[in-house]
Amino acid sequence: MNATRISIIVLILLFGVTAVSPTLAKKDPPAVNDEGMELVENSELATVYADPGADLSIYNRIILLDATVAFKKNWQRHQNRGNPLKVKDRDMVKIQEEVAKTFREVFTKELVDAGYAMAQEPADDVLLVKPAIVDLDVIAPDIQDSTRTRSFSRSAGEMTLNLELFDSVTDDKIAKATDRKRDVDRGYLQWRNSVRNQADARRMMTKWAKALTATLDQARTSARPVAD
Repeated sequence: MNATRISIIVLILLFGVTAVSPTLAKKDPPAVNDEGMELVENSELATVYADPGADLSIYNRIILLDATVAFKKNWQRHQNRGNPLKVKDRDMVKIQEEVAKTFREVFTKELVDAGYAMAQEPADDVLLVKPAIVDLDVIAPDIQDSTRTRSFSRSAGEMTLNLELFDSVTDDKIAKATDRKRDVDRGYLQWRNSVRNQADARRMMTKWAKALTATLDQARTSARPVAD
């Protein structure tokens, strides 16, 4: 088996095992998507498409784009229903900015700690990573107002990552993965503030970041020639 095929298989396995919800997988997704990428049916826990001709082992540096962040449909309406502490549009913008900032911090740290340099310009050894957080559901957001209202919940909530990997020079898409994470239900109510919510979000994002770095590491290892 050549290094190209091994790189993609490693990517598929790692992103597959990090997912947590079978609801993400479509029952009958097409074998080849409209981008010509192949579906890998390795796991019921994630939807993964990959270009079987790509080679992840050539990348030593990363361009990490800012994560776009979108809330779960009708999240604001559901939060404000019967709640005297209303979530305003500016509160949502603040949460989106904090989530994107945390995502960049987490991924940058994991990549740099693993020996990958962060790049600003395209090059032959640069992988472009495009993340999007969708269906963000913060169960008990920390909304600041003049009162001393506290929010409680058994879980911080959930979010889904759509991650796309591109060759930075050719702009060819190498792979795309979708993975949902939900904070553990602790079985009891816990006071929620921005610090605690951010810590829980960071834990979920760290699992994604470690999956990406492990994928790149394994691709490099698989591409090395075997000594006689």
